[in-house]
Amino acid sequence: MSERAALAFEEREYTAARLDALSGGLAGVLARRGVRAGDRVALMASNRPEFVVAVRAAWRLGAAVVLFSPSWKRGEVEHALRVTEPAHAVGDHPLLAGLMPMLHLDDGPIRPAEAPFPGAAFPEPAPDADALLVFSSGTTGLPKAVRHTHASFRAAVRNWRATLELTARDRIQIATPPSHILGLLNIETALASGAWMRLHRRFDLDLVLRTIETDRITVEMAVAPIALAIASHPDVESFDLSSLRYIMWGATPVTPQVAETVTRRTGVGWVPAYGASELPVIACNPVRGARLDSVGRPAPGVELRVVSPRTGEPAGPGETGEIQARSDSLMAGYLPAEATEGAFDGGWYRTGDVGRVDAGGWVTLTGRTKEMIKVRGFQVAPAEVEAVLHGHPDVADCAVYGIPDGAGGEAVVAAVAAGGPVDPGELIALVGDRLASYKRPSEVVLVEEIPRLPSGKVLRRVLRERHLRPDGQSS
Repeated sequence: MSERAALAFEEREYTAARLDALSGGLAGVLARRGVRAGDRVALMASNRPEFVVAVRAAWRLGAAVVLFSPSWKRGEVEHALRVTEPAHAVGDHPLLAGLMPMLHLDDGPIRPAEAPFPGAAFPEPAPDADALLVFSSGTTGLPKAVRHTHASFRAAVRNWRATLELTARDRIQIATPPSHILGLLNIETALASGAWMRLHRRFDLDLVLRTIETDRITVEMAVAPIALAIASHPDVESFDLSSLRYIMWGATPVTPQVAETVTRRTGVGWVPAYGASELPVIACNPVRGARLDSVGRPAPGVELRVVSPRTGEPAGPGETGEIQARSDSLMAGYLPAEATEGAFDGGWYRTGDVGRVDAGGWVTLTGRTKEMIKVRGFQVAPAEVEAVLHGHPDVADCAVYGIPDGAGGEAVVAAVAAGGPVDPGELIALVGDRLASYKRPSEVVLVEEIPRLPSGKVLRRVLRERHLRPDGQSS
């Protein structure tokens, strides 16, 4: 009986043994080009099986992979090169090839290793050696490189597999960029679980929905833009999504109205989860009995605490403060190294997220410490105001941010992408009816779309800069 496929891409299929052999072959090529244990290898490639092969080939040699997003522009690539200083490069992107010597994934077919590469028995890398450098979202400034060791990333895979209850019976698809921590984590977790996965060249909503139907996908991954797109799809009922056990919502807190709309139209429920590049799996809902008002309980192997922003002391159950975490899946630090200063509090990772953990361990996020809006001495969480605005039937998407308002204070502004005729005054009144008066927007700005990262995180910095610059352009 032939070995079952582990990965599908367009018309091609790869068994786990085939991927392993191809990784060994490429490892030999990289070794001949001088890649050694401890080196950093930049990888800038589109969604394709060779991406998976290249990551595993570098790991075979004990090298660390630096993930470059194929959507980056020249300035972003140059910044990433300065921060991480990779000695070698692999990929299919002309931008990286123009900045340093790069082994192009299309220069010739990647061949399986027919015999062990001479002089390279591929010893197991040291657990504390760097395996992966992935860039943080950079919503408030230039992104930092997050360092994961072989031990920390293996722990993240182990924790994610347990959280999702993923088994060899599951079938998933990857349409989001594997250069993001969640994309690579999903790939490696599927391989570790023996699950079948389809890798898509790019995200296309109709293709994703059709693939759920034809490939009988059992677990779907979504971020906010994907959830919004499914909820607003005019013909989503025409797709058979009955094979899905659930849809996982990550990267940003759930918008209940969007999630409930998808469930009403498809019959599929959600499993909200919470993670970060620095600690990929922080909390997750149970696969059965998930709640939309919480990102779940701490993931296996993760400890959480809430610290008071006023005293710096641990807060009690249900009290709001900064979420802090520790785990064997936590990053080793940042590059540049000085960026690590302030990231930890006595061994606890400071997430920068504001929220609370109740007596039952359920985690609720309310905002970001750097994104909290200070109005007349009060703290306003953008997510709280956004949740109210999302309840209006003609609000397709929205984001809330603060602008200077004299005496060191701020005013609340809401950017709204309308899905129908919207009266800004009506939206301001809606928030005023539901929330305290100081949380009411002083202004509603209508925009064509809300700027977001591929992960779904809102670029509030961009909205704020556009608002404050008279030409309307961000810097």
